Amino acid sequence: MRSANVVRETAETRVQVELLLDGVGEARVSTPCSFLNHLLGAFAKHGLFDLRVEAEARIDPDLHHTIEDVAIALGQAFDEALGDRVGISRFGYAIIPMDDSLILVSVDCGGRPYVSVKATFSKTRIGDFDTDMVEHFIRSLANSSRTTIHVLELSGSNDHHKAEAIFKALGVAMKNAIELQPRAGGRVPSQKGVI
Repeated sequence: MRSANVVRETAETRVQVELLLDGVGEARVSTPCSFLNHLLGAFAKHGLFDLRVEAEARIDPDLHHTIEDVAIALGQAFDEALGDRVGISRFGYAIIPMDDSLILVSVDCGGRPYVSVKATFSKTRIGDFDTDMVEHFIRSLANSSRTTIHVLELSGSNDHHKAEAIFKALGVAMKNAIELQPRAGGRVPSQKGVI
């Protein structure tokens, strides 16, 4: 089973993430940020990941560190669950609409973190979530999972729809990238022979 259980504990936060890559999309997410809970639920549902997240903010007045630490722990869980990445597709993408919004996300689980987010938000907050944390979450996730992630807003006007479409597209793109390929014959998807 491709799974991981990660605990990240700092003076500011405590985060536990349980991840099953080959799940059915069941999510149990409990953080102090209700909109993050919503986004992670959408990510898991459309990525078909079974995900449990428990996060506690100890000293974090604006939830910046809590959101960041959830992303770091989730990325570590992906990295651990993927192991040596033998037999995975490696690349995945999704173009996801949500009403007015159309978002493209492309990923490479090839071991090198890189992030490009080209999406704009008209407001600074969506509920209890700072919109600048969308990119920061993705950057933290990419670094700790050793994944390249590109996000491109093709169209959109509603901030909630754009953020949610980004997380749905990220889930679908990751699902496609980590899918096992029977024809790969147990090989690493790299000419180098390692990731």
